[in-house]
Amino acid sequence: MLKLFDHVSFEHVCSGIGIPHLYRYLRDVEHIAEKPEVAKLVVAARDPSVVIVNHGLDPTNASQLCAATIDLFVSILAGEAGNLAMKILATGGVYLAGGVAVHTLRAIKEPPFMEHFKRKGRFTELMGRIPIQVVVSPAGLAGAAACGLENSARDADYS
Repeated sequence: MLKLFDHVSFEHVCSGIGIPHLYRYLRDVEHIAEKPEVAKLVVAARDPSVVIVNHGLDPTNASQLCAATIDLFVSILAGEAGNLAMKILATGGVYLAGGVAVHTLRAIKEPPFMEHFKRKGRFTELMGRIPIQVVVSPAGLAGAAACGLENSARDADYS
């Protein structure tokens, strides 16, 4: 990734735009083979993340490379969510939001997510008590709409 970017951030690996980076890493460095038909779909896709997630979570015919990509993504997401929870002692819960959380929900619900989230040494027990929620509604849009309505009502008062 350092060959591609001056600075590698969590967003480069722990977001929807990061999933193709993980996919290429596992393909090119870890040498996990891909089905030719899936590889063609990934290359041709406007958003390769969608193809990778769909083929990684396909319960009947998952791509090994796509599944490994989703596993790696979930481990990074869980680890970072755990880091943030530790930093602010988020005992009330951690809320994951956004399209990538919704689209990878099936993987987030699996035990490895919590295993990676809790993996904080002597704080493992505490981490296991922190609830994790995935926001599946378009909360960002609802918040923006509420803000817009609030601002327009305030502006109307000054007329």
